[in-house]
Amino acid sequence: MHTQFKTSLTALAAALALAAPGIGHADAAKDLGVAGRALTFLENGPTGKATLGVVFDPSKPASVAEKNAVMAAIGAGYAAGSLTLVGKPIEAGDVAGASGVQALFVTGGVNYAAVGAAAKAKKLIAIGSDPACVRSGGCAMGVSTDPKVDITVNRATAAAVGASFKAAFRMMINEI
Repeated sequence: MHTQFKTSLTALAAALALAAPGIGHADAAKDLGVAGRALTFLENGPTGKATLGVVFDPSKPASVAEKNAVMAAIGAGYAAGSLTLVGKPIEAGDVAGASGVQALFVTGGVNYAAVGAAAKAKKLIAIGSDPACVRSGGCAMGVSTDPKVDITVNRATAAAVGASFKAAFRMMINEI
């Protein structure tokens, strides 16, 4: 068990190091990689194949572009340690009725309050690339790889969806 945990930590550290950008722009594939690895540190989190709902606002071109980039990065399946993520695009207004997803990736610019309320009601962890989503409580976790890797967890939102993280992971993140 201890060796497996050290291996997981080493794999996360490698993913975080690889996610450090060489140029100054956000990279959905890198953000997805960090988010996927972070999901493996959830207590009783998903394993094997898990569906990640990619939440977007069809009226906002930047949100659609981020959704397209995340879905392209996922492809037929995105391996993150013991977890393989498959994507399912979900319009922001449809989150409350979404089914068959184990977590949500929230693109920038959606109505964070509405998406967060729906995620809390469904007990789904919502992860976003916009720090405003985490600060507002709409997302339980935020990931960013630009200009450096940063993972922020909103403790109250995480608790509201029943998400708790392993102690070693909590030492590597910011909690608000």
